[in-house]
Amino acid sequence: MLNPRLIYCSVTGFGQDGPYAQRAGYDLMIQAMTGLMSITGRSDDVPGGGPQRVGVAVTDIFTGIYACSAILAALEVRHRTGLGQHIDMALLDVGMAILGNQATGFLNTGQVPQRQGNSHPSLAPYQDFETGDGSMLLAIGNDGQFARFCQVAAHPEWSADPRFASNTLRVKNREALIALMQAATRTRTTAQWVAALEDKAVPCGPINDIGQGFADPQVQARALVVNQPLTPAATTKTAVRSIATVASPLRLMATPPVLRRAPPMLGEHTDEVLAELGLNNDSIVALRATGTV
Repeated sequence: MLNPRLIYCSVTGFGQDGPYAQRAGYDLMIQAMTGLMSITGRSDDVPGGGPQRVGVAVTDIFTGIYACSAILAALEVRHRTGLGQHIDMALLDVGMAILGNQATGFLNTGQVPQRQGNSHPSLAPYQDFETGDGSMLLAIGNDGQFARFCQVAAHPEWSADPRFASNTLRVKNREALIALMQAATRTRTTAQWVAALEDKAVPCGPINDIGQGFADPQVQARALVVNQPLTPAATTKTAVRSIATVASPLRLMATPPVLRRAPPMLGEHTDEVLAELGLNNDSIVALRATGTV
C-alpha cells in the first residue's frame, strides 16, 4: 500500500459484496426495496392509498450523513493507530437502518408494519386533524400532554375515560378517540389551536407547504436561509448575482460552520482544478479546444 494512512470512503447502491454488489442503485429504488415505501402513505382501503416515496431523497441524504460519521470515526482511529481504512457505505444498508422503530417492531414480533397515513403505530393521538380552516398536526406523546389537551378542548372527561386513560389504551381505542377529537378540532382554526396549546407543552403546529415553512417566524429567527454572492467569474455567465441556500443545522457555539463560497456554476472551477493537477495554461486551452473539458 502506497499510503497506509489513507481513508477512502466508497458509496454505492448495494455495497462491495453480496449478490447485488454490481447493481446500480438510486434512492427511489432503495426506498422501494427496503420497505420504506410500504409504510409511507395511506392504507389501501382509503382514497389515494398505496405505497408512496418520501418527498425527498432521504436515503441519499442519510447515506451522506452516515458516511460523514464513518469518516470522522476512521480519522479518530487513525489518530490512535496511524492507519487509515476503506469505508464501504451502501444505500441499501442505510435504507434498512433508517427504518428505525418500524424495523425493531418487525424484528421482535414478526408483524409486518402497514401504512397508516399520518398516524403513529404506537402513539395516539399523534396525527393530523382537520380544523376550522384547514389542518393541523397534533403530536401527543404522553398522558400528561393528553390530559392538558383535553382541558384546552373543554373535554376533561376524555382523559378520565377508561378507554383513553393511557397511551396503550388510546392506541387500542384509536378509532373512537379520533372521532371524538376530530369533532372538537373543527371548532377552531389552526392558529387558535396552536395559540391555545403553545404554553401547555402540547406539541401542535400547522401543516405548512415549503414556502410557509421558510416564512415561519422561528425559521427566520434561526437564520436558516443564507444568501451567498456568486464569484465575479461566475457572474460573467449569468444574470444571477447570488444563490440562496439553507444554513447548516450544525450549531457549534465556539466554531460555527462558515460558508466561504456559493455553489459553483457549471465548470466554474475547471481551470483551477486542472492547474492543481499540474497542467499549464496551454494544456488547459488544448483540452478545451478538443472538447475534453
